[in-house]
Amino acid sequence: MKQRAWAIAIFWAVLLVVLAWRAPGFFAFANIRDIAITNAPALIVALGMTVVIIAGEIDVSVGSQFAVASVIAGSLAKMGVPLPVTALLTATAGCLFGCVNGALVTALGVPSIVATLAAMAFWRELLRWITQGAWVQGLPANFQWMGMSQGWGEVAIVGAAAVLFTVMLWAMRHVQAGRAVYAVGSQRESARLAGIPVRAISFGVFTLLGAFTGLAAVLDAARFTEVQSSTGAGLELKAISAVVIGGTSITGGKGNVWGTLLGAGVLAVIAPALTFLSINAFWEKAIQGAIILSAIVLERLARSKSSAR
Repeated sequence: MKQRAWAIAIFWAVLLVVLAWRAPGFFAFANIRDIAITNAPALIVALGMTVVIIAGEIDVSVGSQFAVASVIAGSLAKMGVPLPVTALLTATAGCLFGCVNGALVTALGVPSIVATLAAMAFWRELLRWITQGAWVQGLPANFQWMGMSQGWGEVAIVGAAAVLFTVMLWAMRHVQAGRAVYAVGSQRESARLAGIPVRAISFGVFTLLGAFTGLAAVLDAARFTEVQSSTGAGLELKAISAVVIGGTSITGGKGNVWGTLLGAGVLAVIAPALTFLSINAFWEKAIQGAIILSAIVLERLARSKSSAR
């Protein structure tokens, strides 16, 4: 895991050096600010995804959940619901989405990849049927930037991501439930024999991810004057990629939110970097794929060395 973190850190450093040489405008405050604001909601989702993957599960439905939650947030705001209540109700809706996934996995024994793949299709198609592809328009002025000025609204969005990161960093180290997540992801049967409520932990991580996704949707929707019903497309890939690139084992049991922050940062700068370097944006996905593949290969090599010892 440390090898992967170092490899990603080196890649990031090399990229930044190239940008400083070829496109110093990349480091303008306005550009760095825009990158942080745009990617703060994705980081929040990735933090929740980190816990799910450490627990040995996966959730590919977060993009669809994000879309539904965004439309819910926009619709509630349009109805005149106060922003704090809108945020709470949207996060609660996200919790319910996570609960559905958790119930499918823990109560019915459906593999998480199958359960969440089905949920991804269900929520996206249900939303398309309800909205007929229409956007939520006519949002009240007090919804955008959470009723603050644009400057303070931007600070609030990035600040919310920073607070959640700090809370997750502390909880995964010092809260018993956080340590139990690692135990469940490492050896599920051993954790069960040790008295850890494995099903409750698995259910809980899906619920937590759902809540984070709902909150991220509110923060993202507040940036705009209308909500697209197609929002969140590809978010699941971005969140999972950030977690895996950051050193979390895709098989569970290992990882931390520091690595996720590093992975999310790398993914966040790729698209803007390509723009500033005048490289076709179609290379973004190819570069992301290469980074993910490299991360997985490094994990396999490290595991093979450990087994050889």
